Amino acid sequence: MDFGIVLQTDPPASSVVERMVRAEQQGFTYGWTFDSCVLWQEPFVIYSQVLEHTTHLKVGTMVTNPATRDWTVTASTFATLNQMFGNRTVCGIGRGDSAVRVTGGKPNTLATLGRSMHVIKELAEGREVDLDGTAVRLPWVADGELPVWMGAYGPKALAMAGAQADGFILQLADPYLTEWMVKHVRDAAAAAGRDPDSVTICVAAPAYVSDDVEHARDQCRWFGGMVGNHVADLVTRYGEGSDLPAELTEYISGREGYDYSHHGRAGNPSTDFVPDAIVDRFCLIGPVEAHIEKLTQLRELGVHQFAVYDMHDAKDETIDAYGEHIIPALS
Repeated sequence: MDFGIVLQTDPPASSVVERMVRAEQQGFTYGWTFDSCVLWQEPFVIYSQVLEHTTHLKVGTMVTNPATRDWTVTASTFATLNQMFGNRTVCGIGRGDSAVRVTGGKPNTLATLGRSMHVIKELAEGREVDLDGTAVRLPWVADGELPVWMGAYGPKALAMAGAQADGFILQLADPYLTEWMVKHVRDAAAAAGRDPDSVTICVAAPAYVSDDVEHARDQCRWFGGMVGNHVADLVTRYGEGSDLPAELTEYISGREGYDYSHHGRAGNPSTDFVPDAIVDRFCLIGPVEAHIEKLTQLRELGVHQFAVYDMHDAKDETIDAYGEHIIPALS
């Protein structure tokens, strides 16, 4: 099992770079960031410094979207980083949440997302694409390689991830829901004539190593609110009587709006509706042994990478605890 670290690009950017370096030293092999240009600093600028100061760490967005950048710009940026530092980037992408909503927009359609994934990957790997009747290629790309991993929750999005994406990003660490969603992705891959095992499965969630479970819950409760934004979209799209697992949808019944100014931050007041049970299911909290036990379950379900959302009051302590105790037990 691989391990990734996920950070927000809060200033100063130097602290993000330093934490990524620390993560690589502790055995993490992926460094991810949010991509929301109003709420945080520009990640691609920071990636260049992360790649410069590390030797093998792969970096990427968790996640970008098709709306805030022209697709050719996204492809060119990834391809430039790859030419400068070797093929060490991954394009994590989804329909869009904070990056589009904070400026009054809406998530993109799945059709738009699917087309953008195709265009970005083809261009970043040096192939020609048709953009509304115009043939476009990045002529300077040579030996480019850009895995495109898609974030998804609902049945249609899971089907697209299985049929098209190189990887699937699931932002929660509940074994039951992971099994349900991974099955949908793999079934879709098989139906599309692909090898189901060729789709990389990445689970991303907050992790907090501590014997003080109550404090750990409070530091990670924000995550249930973030996931709740996507779940609310699913309930609107599919209806409350759909085939979506109740384990995913029931908890948002008390949700009353969401303030993105606190997005992804401990103490987010918009997440008071998230019960302890959801924090326990969606996140990894507790002593080292609890993390190893849950990660072992996820690995047995076919998860290839666990990406730690390191957004609480013990960022460095979490990186070190994983490096010293948990990564050696699972790698």
